[in-house]
Amino acid sequence: MSGEVGAAATAAVERLVRDVPDFPEPGIVFKDITPLLADSAGFGAVIDGLAQAGRDDSGAPVVDKVLGMEARGFIFAAPVALALGVGFVPVRKVGKLPGETHEVSYELEYGEATLELHRDGIGDGERVLLVDDVLATGGTARATHDLVRQCGGTPVGLAVLLELGFLSGRDAIGDLPLTSLSVV
Repeated sequence: MSGEVGAAATAAVERLVRDVPDFPEPGIVFKDITPLLADSAGFGAVIDGLAQAGRDDSGAPVVDKVLGMEARGFIFAAPVALALGVGFVPVRKVGKLPGETHEVSYELEYGEATLELHRDGIGDGERVLLVDDVLATGGTARATHDLVRQCGGTPVGLAVLLELGFLSGRDAIGDLPLTSLSVV
């Protein structure tokens, strides 16, 4: 990521994402992105920063698609796709997509979740940038990575606003390159 773009994106995240203690339950500190979304300059800086993960050193796109994870990942992935001049593909919770899908189930701290991706959302050999708001335990990112592979695509990186470093999500994504605008 270029220094100036990365610094502006990181500053926007650190300035505009607020902590909400004890939400949605006691002991949890929720990362509220709504002040960031309401600030045009900050939101733009973040989109530029995330899009850098889909560019080479000359600034040319190196991906064919940007994939956003439900639900807050959609907010960032769609404008990143526009910034890169490529298509956007949503990954949804089970039962939300019409048509034929691939699906992956994965373990959560308490229970299981299933994600789906349209079978025709990613073509054979297409290079895909995964985008989400937060990397926590890495389960959603790993499941999304697996969905891209099921479609015949190649995940080339994961870009997130925030990495919750204390949850070791990097371990779950293996060698997939990670761009985090801020680590907490």
